[in-house]
Amino acid sequence: MFRLLVTAPLAIALVASPALAQDATKGERVFKRCAACHNVDTDKNKIGPHLVGIVDRKAGSIDGFKYSSSLMKKAEEGLVWTKENLDAYLESPKKFIPRGKMAFAGLRKPDERADVIAYLEEAGKK
Repeated sequence: MFRLLVTAPLAIALVASPALAQDATKGERVFKRCAACHNVDTDKNKIGPHLVGIVDRKAGSIDGFKYSSSLMKKAEEGLVWTKENLDAYLESPKKFIPRGKMAFAGLRKPDERADVIAYLEEAGKK
């Protein structure tokens, strides 16, 4: 009985965790919504900065891109695009960085965010 009480919550947490549901192939499809403004396969900026190597990169660090003052303030505070920060940002860019330039409303589904982050991580290694 004790084993069931201890292991059941752990099993539920593991199944519910979006971090385990990462599929870069699905993420590539979801990323098509982002491709009008961002590159992931070349370090050329579009309307938004390129995202090559974004995972674990310091925010606001792409030379030649004019970031919002809101994002630069976060960068000065030490913001790094960890998987956790990317997840929070992709869920609601305006909530994560108020008055930022990102026009995209966000990805509400945790599995889509996890898949996009997996794609960004994989594409950044090429």
